[in-house]
Amino acid sequence: CALPGSTTGRLTKLWLCIPRFHGEGYQEGLAEGSHAGMAEGRRHGALHGARMGSEIGCYLGFALTWHCLLQKCTDPKNSKKLRALDSLIGMIQKFPYEDPTYDKLQEDLEKIRGKFKQVCSMLNIQSDFRLGNERSSLTF
Repeated sequence: CALPGSTTGRLTKLWLCIPRFHGEGYQEGLAEGSHAGMAEGRRHGALHGARMGSEIGCYLGFALTWHCLLQKCTDPKNSKKLRALDSLIGMIQKFPYEDPTYDKLQEDLEKIRGKFKQVCSMLNIQSDFRLGNERSSLTF
């Protein structure tokens, strides 16, 4: 906005420029905020996705190891434990890792956690997996 002319004329023109500057500032702020929000969203998603993957991977490794150990025993009590482990393994294998938009993601994860706790109870194992000191413990 050029401001030639008298003081009153310049103030009037300045007053007329305010909406333009306000609009430009809004657009710049919106673009910058959108960019920052996308970057923060990616970081947040990657962090929580990694945590979820680590948790599910731990469950799968646990289930496969115990399944292998129990298959070698001939104790008839193991069949119920093996069925529960098979169920947990099946739930984990059907979990939609690749689809973050899956609408029942949290619900299915809670079912896996519940089945894991059930299996731990059947095996008389604590389900919190505390390793090392309290700060660096691995818990889900």
